[in-house]
Amino acid sequence: MTFLNQLKLSNLSPTTKKAFSDLTLLAISQIFLFYGVKYILARADPSRQSKDQLLKKSKKVMKSLGIDRKTLQLDDHEAMLIGEVVQPDEIDVGFSDVGGLDPIINDLKESIIFPLCYPSSFKSSAGLFSSPKGVLLYGPPGCGKTMLAKTLAKESGAMFINIKPSDLSSKWFGESSKLVAALFSLSQKLQPSIIFIDEIDSFMRERSRTDHEVSGMMKAEFMTLWDGLATGSSRILVLGATNRPNDIDPAILRRMPKRIPVGLPNLQQRTNILKLLLKDIKMEEGVRVEYLAEKTANYSGSDLKEFCRTAVMAPVKEYVRSMGGDKSAMEEASQSELELRPVRLDDFALDSSPRQEPHAAVPMPALD
Repeated sequence: MTFLNQLKLSNLSPTTKKAFSDLTLLAISQIFLFYGVKYILARADPSRQSKDQLLKKSKKVMKSLGIDRKTLQLDDHEAMLIGEVVQPDEIDVGFSDVGGLDPIINDLKESIIFPLCYPSSFKSSAGLFSSPKGVLLYGPPGCGKTMLAKTLAKESGAMFINIKPSDLSSKWFGESSKLVAALFSLSQKLQPSIIFIDEIDSFMRERSRTDHEVSGMMKAEFMTLWDGLATGSSRILVLGATNRPNDIDPAILRRMPKRIPVGLPNLQQRTNILKLLLKDIKMEEGVRVEYLAEKTANYSGSDLKEFCRTAVMAPVKEYVRSMGGDKSAMEEASQSELELRPVRLDDFALDSSPRQEPHAAVPMPALD
């Protein structure tokens, strides 16, 4: 065949041969130019390193989840987002680790977990027995909204997709909408799944004329795909948490019919939280958790945790001082369990001025 081709070329005129040679060189140069420009643009992309890191993280997550990208038929955008997936087994908190929120936990079990886990038992022709497709946890900061979201995923056995606004943002036009579409398609493939958006007010803020075009397109794409969940039998839940519900777009609030207030703990709830925090701590006789709960009015759950942490660290600090800061003595002591004195009542910061003003109330806006 090569001989015949050479014979045919030999019969061509010099002008034709030159034109053929020029066309061949032009084609080769264009191929080199294309790949050269592509390589230069890839190297010049400031987000290239973060994308590479995200893909590496995604590969590790897929390996830990036992997921084969080819089996799930993940595209590039889905493969990037799977790095934000957390398995239920990897979440280290359950309902037993949450103190003082028993009414909310019971509500979550009855209206969300059971329909999500046992869809065959909650079927109706009108779809009225299904779990809501959107849930909003709102209340003052530090009251356990994020912890409730994690425990909800843990107890339901659903894949937990922790999404941040930066995960769906891109400098390239149209990429944000593709990432939003990938988020919902990935959730479909991993269902039952929970899409969790912490501080949802910063992501789904009320739209205005001053919004960037890309932001408006991303929100519109998100809401359109979200509406698709309500018309199907997908076991996907969009869960948001905020302490500023009034800043959320009304169209987003409409898609979150289940709204659960998570407020400051009352006396009984503070008692339960303190018992949970101090259950493994050796304390001096006479230290009553009920008394501590009475002295911590208007404290949030995170305030109580810091309150207990400060008290528990007092014996540790005394032990370190008794060692005189000797590094070798501390290393020797670290090899065995520290013999610390019990926590006393005066270790708790009761003498400091208590929180007089509670956190500002977080009202839920009324929708027309």
